[in-house]
Amino acid sequence: MNEVELAGVLEFLRAAEALKNVHRTAWTSTGQRESVAEHTWRLCLMAIVLAPELGAVDMAKLLKMCVIHDLGEALGGDIPAIEQDPLAPKSGAERHDLLALIEPLPEPTRAEILALGDEYEGAASAEARIAKALDKLETIMQHNQGANPAGFDYAFNLGYGTRYTTGHPLIDRIRSLLDAETEANARTTDG
Repeated sequence: MNEVELAGVLEFLRAAEALKNVHRTAWTSTGQRESVAEHTWRLCLMAIVLAPELGAVDMAKLLKMCVIHDLGEALGGDIPAIEQDPLAPKSGAERHDLLALIEPLPEPTRAEILALGDEYEGAASAEARIAKALDKLETIMQHNQGANPAGFDYAFNLGYGTRYTTGHPLIDRIRSLLDAETEANARTTDG
């Protein structure tokens, strides 16, 4: 890597640091807003600890997808699922932001990140489908675990991401457990 490429890598890493400050509509168990970086960390941890039960997947590829899946949010922020417009999917804006964010990287690295991002968005491989499923499950887990504000809509999570969280035996089992927690939380907050 030459000096110009190295400078571009450092520029990219500095820009990606923004994910430590981009907050999601999830709260930690102590009531702090969760950052995108924190969500990504636990998503990667989930992939690692569940790996023996995930079947024949390329773990390096899966982890790369988990790490980069929300990179575009460093520029555009996070749009909560409950606020997303189905007619204007956030994936287009996130891809645009991802392209801008990775611009300083050397071409082979840019191409790899973009290809992984597109594969993830399209759920075009076993690794992408598992990454998408774990992403949804991590979000539901955090919502169930977090010290959420009054009026938090737990019931929304009962339908959240179902298209990605069915069809794999382990994912189905985790979803079932998290849905039971979600239902219990919804009952508790309903009164």
